[in-house]
Order: sequence, then C-alpha cells, then structure tokens
Amino acid sequence: MIVSKFTKNVNPFRRYSSKALASFKDQLSGDLRGIQDAGTWKTERVITTPQSSSVSIQGTKGTLLNFCANNYLGLSSHPEVVQAGIKALERYGAGLSSVRFICGTQDIHKQLEEKIAKFHGREDAILYPSCFDANAGLFEQILGEEDAVFSDELNHASIIDGLRLCKGVKKIRYRHKNMEDLEEKLETEGKGKRRKLIVSDGVFSMDGNVAPLKDIVRLAEKYDALVFLDECHATGLFGKTGRGTEEFWGTKPVDIINSTLGKALGGAAGGYTTGPKELISLLRQRARPYLFSNSLPPPVVACASKALDLLLASSELTQKVADGTTQFRKGMTDAGFTILGEDHPICPVYIGDARLASEFADRLLGEGIYVIGFSYPVVPQGKARIRVQISASHDAVQIDKLIGAFKKIGKELNLI
Repeated sequence: MIVSKFTKNVNPFRRYSSKALASFKDQLSGDLRGIQDAGTWKTERVITTPQSSSVSIQGTKGTLLNFCANNYLGLSSHPEVVQAGIKALERYGAGLSSVRFICGTQDIHKQLEEKIAKFHGREDAILYPSCFDANAGLFEQILGEEDAVFSDELNHASIIDGLRLCKGVKKIRYRHKNMEDLEEKLETEGKGKRRKLIVSDGVFSMDGNVAPLKDIVRLAEKYDALVFLDECHATGLFGKTGRGTEEFWGTKPVDIINSTLGKALGGAAGGYTTGPKELISLLRQRARPYLFSNSLPPPVVACASKALDLLLASSELTQKVADGTTQFRKGMTDAGFTILGEDHPICPVYIGDARLASEFADRLLGEGIYVIGFSYPVVPQGKARIRVQISASHDAVQIDKLIGAFKKIGKELNLI
C-alpha cells in the first residue's frame, strides 16, 4: 500500500522557505529586537477565568484583582447577560455564515438596533462587527472633495484609519482639546466647503480626559458644522445614566455617534453608528464593513441586548463605577501620585519612563493586582503610565487594596 506523505499529521509547508522569505524573517527579527531594546515589548497574559473583578492568569498563583479591563459595568460575566447569550445560542445558533443583506439579519439584530437608538435618543442605528468597523464604514460615505473634516490630533487609531479612506476630502487636525485652534481652522479652512464635520473621541482612552463638548457644539453651530463623537469609553458608564459625554456635559445631542458593545455593554464584540434615519439607511446601502462582514453572532447580540435592558431599567451600576472612580482618584492623589484624566473610570497613573512603568506593573502582580504599563507607541515617548480602570464590579475594599499596593511599590521605586 502506498502511504501518502499527507497521511501523517504533519504540515507539509511547515519547513518551507525561500531566499526572500528568509530575508524577510531576518528583517522582522531586527524590528522585534528593537522593540525589546526600547523596553516597549508588550506581553499578553493568558486569563484562565471569566472576565471579572478577579481573574486567574496562567503562570501565576491564586487570583488577582483585575484593574485593566474595559468591563466598566461588570457585565462581561453578569449572570443575566450570560444566560441571554446561552438562550440565543440554543435558539438562533452559533452564527449566520452570511452578511446582513443576504441572509444574515435576524429579528434580534433589528431589536438591538432599535434599543440602541432608543438608549441614545436617536432615530436609527446600524450594527457592525466592531466600532473599528463602524469608524471604517462611516466617513468615506459622507465626506468627499467638496468637504472638510476637523479631527482632534489624539483621536483613536480607528478614526484616523477611517479618515484615510476618504478620497479628496480636506483633512485638518486641530490641537488636542484646543478650541481656539479648532475655531481658527473652521474659519479659515472651512470656508466654501459643502460639509464640515468635527470629529472627536468623547473620552480619550489613553488619558481618560474628556472632549470639551459644550465648546465643540457651540463652534459647530457658529460655523454650520456637523459633530461626530466616538463614545466607546463613555457609553453605558459616563454621565448620570450612562448616556455618555453629552450627558456628562449637559449639551445638545450631537449629529452622529459611533460606539461599541465590547466594553460596558456586555464586553463581547460589536459596534454601531446611531444618528439620523437617512444616514443609517445610506450606510446599509454603501458601508463596506457592513456589506462585506458577517453578521454579529446571535449570542453576542443577545448579551448586548440584555446589557442595555439592565441599563434602561436602572442607573445603579453607572453610579457604582462613578463612586469607585472618585475613591481611587482621591486616594491616589492624596498619596502623591499624578492621575491623568477627568473624573473618568480610566485612571492613568503617570510614570514617565517606559521601563519603570513595566517594572511597576510587574511588581503589582506580586501584590495580587493585575494592571498593565502603557508605553510607546500606544502613548507618546516619555509619557508611560499604568492605566487603571475602575469597574462597577469592584467594591470599596478592593479599591483600598489597590491604592495600598500602589503606595507600597511607589515608595520602593522612589516615586512617592
């Protein structure tokens, strides 16, 4: 009998190489060494438990208090949210194997879109696999050669990449949160443009600071511009009832909001655009990430829908994360640390040096605290920090333990 070389469980291409590939791999190895030498290498820690206030990590003993997740409301493993996903899996299946306009829309997709629009007080909403896709799908459909877009210089990478897809549009960056600079550019570079769009994160995730939305809305009205907000780090957790940056500042509604289901709203995946019905209808016809990506899996849809139900019924979780944020920020400031941002659960503890931030985070593991040091290219060079994120799943005792651990390591490293 002839035995095929493919009979054994061996990948026949495993050892394949070529001169070009070998050279390519050598170049990549050099790039990787450069990252390591700069002290900015990022190690992924493997969690072996559900996402929660406490987690177990492969290679460590016991459980760690988890202060580095975007699980702001503690809903990633909330029993009602999990059960909603299980029921949807049983009823609707694992996935749709299709895009929305072919055979990938179920009743629960439409129900979730209606719920999102209701939550934000908008006319309609459209779902995407992620908010990165929502940002990739929006701008090229509404901006062209006759238009100008004004973008905060520290906007999220997905906004930057989405704007890169726009052909011919005049792209203007204004200095971070600098309204004088924005007004000057609206006045000079927006003249004669058919459409002017001001684009900003609602909350800037690396610093935890908040867009000056009252001033942005005022300038938009003065210069006849539209306003877009990315609310990924605001939806569900910011403002008295979790309606985000608009509610935090008490402003008029902006024109377009993109946000995520993958943080406060269940923490699984998914993003969306919400705004005027005409805009949402246009995106259903033309937005490439919507037309060419599989539908959100039914369990993900059901989990997010249940998370919104909980938010629509009560603001208890939103208040709890706000209280925890106040406790941590005050305790750390009193201890002598510099905490970036503005009353937001993202609480970056400023360190400066990348190696020191990494060492600090590693030592905190020994104190039972799981946090991550952020350095270049995630943040500017010389501005490394440990980004602490408070969740409604953390109680006051856990937050006090976190503050105590920071004090201990801070003194050991001569930072306070």
